[in-house]
Amino acid sequence: MDQALLLVRNELPAPGLNLAARSGSCHQCLYQFLAFVPPSNESLRKPGTASVMVDTQHPLTLLLNSSVGDRDLCKIQYHFGEFGNYSLVVKTLSTSTQTVSCDLIINEGPINSYLPILFAFLVYMGILAILIAGRLLMKIDPVRNWIYKKLNPRATDRMINSELGSPSTDSINSDPTPQSWSTGSRQRLRSLDTFRGLSLVIMVFVNYGGGKYWFFKHESWNGLTVADLVFPWFVFIMGTSIALALGSMLRWGSSKWKVLRKIIWRSFVLILLGIIVVNPNYCLGPLSWDNLRIPGVLQRLGFTYLVVAALELLFTRADSGTWEGRFPALQDILPYWPQWIFILVLETIWLCLTFLLPVPDCPRGYLGPGGIGDFGKYPNCTGGAAGYIDRLILGEKHMYQHPSSGVTYQSTMPYDPEGILGTINSIVMAFLGLQAGKITLFYKDQPKQIMSRFIIWGIVMGVISAILTKCSKEEGFIPINKNLWSISYVTTMSCFAFILLLLIYYLVDFKKWWSGAPFLYPGMNSILVYIGHQVFANYFPFKWKMQDSQSHAEHLIQNLTATTLWVVISYILYRRRIFWKI
Repeated sequence: MDQALLLVRNELPAPGLNLAARSGSCHQCLYQFLAFVPPSNESLRKPGTASVMVDTQHPLTLLLNSSVGDRDLCKIQYHFGEFGNYSLVVKTLSTSTQTVSCDLIINEGPINSYLPILFAFLVYMGILAILIAGRLLMKIDPVRNWIYKKLNPRATDRMINSELGSPSTDSINSDPTPQSWSTGSRQRLRSLDTFRGLSLVIMVFVNYGGGKYWFFKHESWNGLTVADLVFPWFVFIMGTSIALALGSMLRWGSSKWKVLRKIIWRSFVLILLGIIVVNPNYCLGPLSWDNLRIPGVLQRLGFTYLVVAALELLFTRADSGTWEGRFPALQDILPYWPQWIFILVLETIWLCLTFLLPVPDCPRGYLGPGGIGDFGKYPNCTGGAAGYIDRLILGEKHMYQHPSSGVTYQSTMPYDPEGILGTINSIVMAFLGLQAGKITLFYKDQPKQIMSRFIIWGIVMGVISAILTKCSKEEGFIPINKNLWSISYVTTMSCFAFILLLLIYYLVDFKKWWSGAPFLYPGMNSILVYIGHQVFANYFPFKWKMQDSQSHAEHLIQNLTATTLWVVISYILYRRRIFWKI
């Protein structure tokens, strides 16, 4: 999978050639030796050959040089196709000038490994079209009455006999929700659950493998893939929910001390679930403190929730009426200036530790992946200050042992993407989500104000990101980096989050063109779905033995099936009114 066969034919005489390669996704990396190509046998007129497997996920730069003297002969940049068969012919064009040519020939064309994605998209769009068509048909009285009669013949007969006429829309509603539930649901912003569910569904899909496509895996270091979007969105919407939930609890008469105890308990349970349930691999033996990973997704969520919820509890008010101040347009910001000062101090701490903390044998302010990056100058400096702090406080054995930088940059140091220093910026991310929640509270009867402020915040975050990154993947002041949870990563993800929440709010809560399904259901049972998909990841029907483990199509089918099953499970739980809350 994600490889092609390259046959190198060397028609040059002794001393032979060295073949090396560098991936286009590896920034400032050393060339990696692939093979020695022997010289041609002039007496037999037989070229020297060597065959290697090359990566097809990203463009490669191939470098051929003489094995003696290290003279570069040719350099070729090419994006190979999966399962393709290629030949690289090296020969002399002119004996007098010793001009060497390197010609790449396609012996057997590659397959299109992206067709399964297109097919899956069409299947899901077909299912969606059928559901929409069915919903529209149910609005036609004769069709609705006929279906209702077939499904409930006795009830229909009783209606006819009692001369009630044709059933009304309310009487045939397939949702057996009590009136009290539907009344409460109107007060709940469905767009928040939909946003959370969308993030969770993508998270489940990428955690299950994402069809083994590289863009459904985390970026090796700087940059973004689909997999890098979902966790910060989940943190963002958690912050939004904090604003709404705390205000609601205080309006219902709960004391701040009671709410604080609940916040501490929930944070403790999340951290405990992350350490004991999600992180361990019980297949490797009993749980042992010697090699137990301490950081993790739920641990970061728990600690982030604790800080942001406690911060909000200090300043939230039971009623969210209009603030009577000099600048009413800033009523969701100015009353909470101590919170902003706290967040700015936190961010200053992150910047100082990241750029000023001395790290042994590493340059100050280093943000690179180590390994073969930066031309191999700092192989043991993965993550700079962030990695150093984790290794110093947690110990190498209590960190993530297989970071995404290990494959591309061949880094050997343990590095945890949910480490201590990055948690500071996850708090900032949740606080920006909290700001979205305050907007919805202060302008609850003014949906256009809510949407306009979402747009403004999205633009502001986008401008900050553009400045920090210089609109570049690698050359900015602070590149976008999920492993580091850099501040540019937070502002970029917040920009996307505000715009996406705006779109969902417009469709679901403002225009009511979309119910939020199917993402609404996992969004209302997010903790259960997240923990369940982790615990049962290796069990049937979420995973089974494949006939061809080198097929993107089979991996995609398995991962989409598992993800869809969790959506179905969350829908069944929703219908039965089963919600796991901490």
